[in-house]
Amino acid sequence: MAVPAKPRINKLVVIGVGLIGGSFALALKKARLVKEVVGVGRSRKNLKDALRLGVIDRAETDAAKAVADADLVLIGAPVGQMPGIFARIAPALSAKTVVTDAGSTKQDVIAAARRHLGKHFPMFVPAHPIAGTEYSGAAAAFAELYRDRNLILLPQKETKAAALRLVRMAWQACGANIVRLDAAEHDEIFGAVSHLPHVIAFALVHQLGGRRDAKRLLGFSGGGLRDTVRIAGSSPEMWRDICIANRGALLPLLDAYVDELKAARRALAKGEGDVLEGMFRSAQQARARWLVKKSK
Repeated sequence: MAVPAKPRINKLVVIGVGLIGGSFALALKKARLVKEVVGVGRSRKNLKDALRLGVIDRAETDAAKAVADADLVLIGAPVGQMPGIFARIAPALSAKTVVTDAGSTKQDVIAAARRHLGKHFPMFVPAHPIAGTEYSGAAAAFAELYRDRNLILLPQKETKAAALRLVRMAWQACGANIVRLDAAEHDEIFGAVSHLPHVIAFALVHQLGGRRDAKRLLGFSGGGLRDTVRIAGSSPEMWRDICIANRGALLPLLDAYVDELKAARRALAKGEGDVLEGMFRSAQQARARWLVKKSK
């Protein structure tokens, strides 16, 4: 990609300088599309880390002060914090400032933005990058996080075309592939493929870790358990907010998973090896089909 003559974004404000927001800032810096990055957060240590690592150029604890004259604001905080953030920054936003987010749930975030941003809502572009690791904080950020990963955009009927263009350009500069979805469809899909797996991983580690012999037990664990529970290393606060926000979609998915476990338990109790093998084989085949599709 050709380097532009001057930065397209003079001032980027990242509210929540963690893995997601920090990686966004680093990717835009690497693409030479941003002149200044201002980071906003609750943890002074994390902001110091972000400054030391070059993720941001300046730190602020006052979100309203930080967004003054910004070209683009990315809210990378947990979704439960977003209503309060929208309310705080709304009076300080200039007419030119585009606001976007990276939340893993969308119906609640869009409703909060509509309610609190008011007349500035047309400059808000809802988004969700489908990327991440089990690590958090500014120290976990890296510029290549979004390379060849999907980025969901969910513009609303009021969204201004210029705001959408800026957000699309920024994420494409990060290397992301742009996909558009409806908010309800988004929350149903990611309830199944992301939110449910996190609940399962956290629950399994919680159950094993609560045993009296947990230390000895986990000392014998191998790759199977590590692969299964890797995502239980993710931020508990962030995933608490995601699960509560998307509980309408998540509860029936969790019920269906519990039914599947009960079916496996019945087969096991009755010694029905053929039933268990059938379940396992069906799962194996589904996984193989998914991996083939992912590799294309």
